[in-house]
Amino acid sequence: MSEQKQNTTNEIAEQLKATGDFLAITCQYPDALPQTFNLTLTNPNNNQQCLVSVLDTGVICFEPIDQVTDSDIVLSCAVHGNETAPIEICQQLVKDLMSGDLALKQRVLFLFANPSAINIDKRFVEENLNRLFSGTHSDGEGLVNAERIRAKALEDYVRDFFDQGSQISGDRTRYHYDLHTAIRGSKYEKFAVYPFLNGKPRSKAQLEILASCGVSTILLSHSPTTTFSYYSANEFNAHAFTVELGQVKPFGQNDMDSFAACHQTLAQMISAEQLSVKEFDPKDFNIFEIYQTVNRENEDFFLHFSDDVKNFTDYPLDTLIATDGDKEFRTTRVGEAIIFPNAKVALGQRALLTVIPTSID
Repeated sequence: MSEQKQNTTNEIAEQLKATGDFLAITCQYPDALPQTFNLTLTNPNNNQQCLVSVLDTGVICFEPIDQVTDSDIVLSCAVHGNETAPIEICQQLVKDLMSGDLALKQRVLFLFANPSAINIDKRFVEENLNRLFSGTHSDGEGLVNAERIRAKALEDYVRDFFDQGSQISGDRTRYHYDLHTAIRGSKYEKFAVYPFLNGKPRSKAQLEILASCGVSTILLSHSPTTTFSYYSANEFNAHAFTVELGQVKPFGQNDMDSFAACHQTLAQMISAEQLSVKEFDPKDFNIFEIYQTVNRENEDFFLHFSDDVKNFTDYPLDTLIATDGDKEFRTTRVGEAIIFPNAKVALGQRALLTVIPTSID
């Protein structure tokens, strides 16, 4: 390493130790850090030590030293750069770990996924990052843009993190909460997408944890997808979810009090505290499953409802909800509702899902 790079790296490390502001460093170096580095921190409240590994821009790992752990936790945010509330939640958790205000008792990896998109306050720069996982980044023309390259790198960081945990002990619990906010408002403000599990049973205990985060609306996916949470669930048998925490707002305009339950639960997981969960009761949840997937295949694509219609709005039978060229999409089930509508997606990508009520056995 050149002396200049070493000096810059030392300055970044000192900045991180002094402020705990990993987000500022990430946004200052959105493409790459001058050099990766490690720190050893001693918590002033209990004298326990942890290893802090800064692996890349937006990638920071905390591991207790000389402590028994049984869980590996991945918390990702900014897969879409303008979804600021999850960024602020992760930023605060990192600060609390750096200062010692939050005791570290489990391994945790934070991923600020798309720094360049954060800096321009957009969902993405060239391509939707949450459509590029499970190897999709290398399909077609391959690694031709920054988002595709980043998706592959994020996969590798998650794989390495979970593999390293397995070397510590074989009997470990893996988590990946991919935190988001939605483009439009929702009939249910907070909800989570439970990825397809390829025949494995859904976990009611995991739903109890989500409920403690203030998330009691669950959307069950029944097919493989290219999302980050499906990647972790499918490849590593992690308890993984795409967690939607409200509507997109600029930095400084989020009501962080509304995310207090989520922040508290994540902090309790990191510090191995007893979680404040209520025993699963189906009456406490709104459970849906994906029914129709509408992809945009033509330039002539139109959604037949206004831009301010909320997620989970349901329509009567045989309501025209979208047209793609000459093809019509209508509701065919009682209670069928729309979610994630976006008529401006690239050709071939999902423009709308419909969901129907269901239950978990």
